[in-house]
Amino acid sequence: MNGERLLALDLGTGSCRAAIFDADTGEQVAIAQREYTHPDVPGVPGGKAFDCDRIWAVLVGCIREARGLAGGPTGSVKAVSASAIREGMVLYDSSGREIWACPNVDGRGGIEAAELVQSGLAQKIYEQAGDWVSITAPARLRWIARHQPDVFDAIAGIGMLGDWMLTRLSGVMVTDPSLGSSSGMFDLARRDWSDSVLDICGLSRSCCPPVVEPGTVIGSVSESVAAQTGLAAGTPVVVGGADTQLALLGLGVSQPGQVTVIGGTFWQSTAVLDEPLIDPQARLRTLCHAQPDRWMIEGVSFLAGLVMRWFRDAFCELEVVEAERRGCDVYELLEAKAAAVAPGSNGVVGIFSNVMQANRWEHASPSFMGFDIEQPGRSGRIECFRAIEESDAYVARGHCDIVSEVTNRPIQHVLFSGGASQGHLWPQILADVLGVPVSVPLVKESSSLGAALLAGVGAGLWRDPAEVGRKLLRVERTFAPQPEAASAYAHLYQQWREVYEQSLSLARPGLLRPLWRAGGVVNQPESNQQKGLTHA
Repeated sequence: MNGERLLALDLGTGSCRAAIFDADTGEQVAIAQREYTHPDVPGVPGGKAFDCDRIWAVLVGCIREARGLAGGPTGSVKAVSASAIREGMVLYDSSGREIWACPNVDGRGGIEAAELVQSGLAQKIYEQAGDWVSITAPARLRWIARHQPDVFDAIAGIGMLGDWMLTRLSGVMVTDPSLGSSSGMFDLARRDWSDSVLDICGLSRSCCPPVVEPGTVIGSVSESVAAQTGLAAGTPVVVGGADTQLALLGLGVSQPGQVTVIGGTFWQSTAVLDEPLIDPQARLRTLCHAQPDRWMIEGVSFLAGLVMRWFRDAFCELEVVEAERRGCDVYELLEAKAAAVAPGSNGVVGIFSNVMQANRWEHASPSFMGFDIEQPGRSGRIECFRAIEESDAYVARGHCDIVSEVTNRPIQHVLFSGGASQGHLWPQILADVLGVPVSVPLVKESSSLGAALLAGVGAGLWRDPAEVGRKLLRVERTFAPQPEAASAYAHLYQQWREVYEQSLSLARPGLLRPLWRAGGVVNQPESNQQKGLTHA
C-alpha cells in the first residue's frame, strides 16, 4: 500500500482526538488530543450545550497537529472517517445551518421523559428502539417543542454528533445504524428510522438523513475544510459510527458472546449479539453494531474518566509536580503508589457511578467514605485514587453480571481497551473484581482504529473491516485474577453495592447533588417486572 495513511477523528464527551494510522500495519503513526467541557445552558436545569463552532475549531487543531507529527505530503492521507459519543445531536434548518445542539450529558427534558413514562410511550419506545428515554432524542425533542417552538418548527434535519463531523467535512448529511440507533428513534430489527417513534417525537421522516452502512464513501473533503485542516481537497470522507461499536470493530470483536470493557470518559461493558435482544428489566441498552446483522448490549459507567480527571486536578498537585520532575505520566505515578495499597483501599470506599438501570438511572452524590482519621498515612489521597479504580471495576462487574444473565452466556474472558487500560493497576483490579482474565490490546485507542479501518474500506484497501481488525489485534498483556485479591473483592463488591444503595437516600430527596440523574427518574416505577426476553 506504499505507506498510505488513514485519518480517524474521535469525538468524546470530555475530549477529542485526531489519529493517523499506517494502512499497512495498522500502527498509530500520530495522535493529537485536546480536552474541553460543555457549558451549562443558563436558566435550564441540567441543560448542556454543544458549541459546534468551538468544538470544530478544537478538532481542526487536532487534525493539523496530528498531520504535523506524522509528516509526509498533504495527499498521504487517503481517507478520513470518524467515531463519536452517542445520544448527542445537532439540528439543522432548511439551509443546512446548525440551529441547536447538545452533548450526551445534556439533562434537560426530565419532565418530558416522565410524561413519556407515565403515558406508557417510554416502554413502547424501549421495546422497539432498545434504549430508555432518559438521554435520547424523544424527550429532548418534546422539550424543544415546548420551550423553543421556533427552533422545533425550523427543524429540517437531524444528525448525531458523529454525523455532524462528516457533514462539516463534506457537506453531506447521513447517519449509520450504530449512531442513528443511539437517538432512540430507530427500529432496531430493521436498522432504520422508526415511523412510530418519529411520530411520538413530532418529526417526519423527511427530517431524518439516509441510513447507510459504515465504510460508505459519502463525499470528499471540501476546499474550505482543506484550507482549515491541511488535508487535501477531495480526500474521501467515509461513514464511521458510534465510539463503542467502532472500538469493537477495531478490536476485531464481531462474534456473539464476546465481552469488552471500553474505559474512557464513560465505561461501556458490552457484548455482541446476533439478534436485537433487549433486557426485559430495562437495565441495559441495546444498539445496532457497526456491522450488518450484528447488535450489541451494554451497560454504561457514568463519567468514570471525568471523575479521575477531576481527582487529578483537584487533589494531586503534589503528584503532578513530582511526575513532571521525573518525566513520567501523573497517572503512572499514582498507580505505582496505589499498587502498594491492599484491595479495599484500607476501608476507603468511592461512590461515583451507579450500576446502570436504564429506566431509573440515578446516581448518588460523589463521595469518599470510610476514612480512618487516626491513621492518615493509610487513609488519604492514594487510597482515594485506588478507591476510584475499584469503584469503576465494581460497576463493570455489575454490568457484566447482567450481560451474562440476559445473553445466558457465562463470561470467561474480557478485552479491556481505552484510556483506562493504559496503566497496570486498573486492568489488574478489573481482573480481580471480575474473576476472569483481562487482556489489554497493544492499540488502546480502539475507537479511532475502528474508524481508520472504515476509512480503509472507503479507500478501497479492504472489504471486511472486522476481519482486518482481528488480524491486526495484538494483545499487549493479559492480567490473570489473583486468587487472594479476587476472594477479597467478592465480598468488597457486595459491600460496595449496599453502601451505594444507602448513599442514594441522601441524593434522592435533594439533600446532596447527585453525580447525575436521568430525566423522569422521580416519578418512574422502581423497575420493570416483565418476565422473559424481549426482541425488537
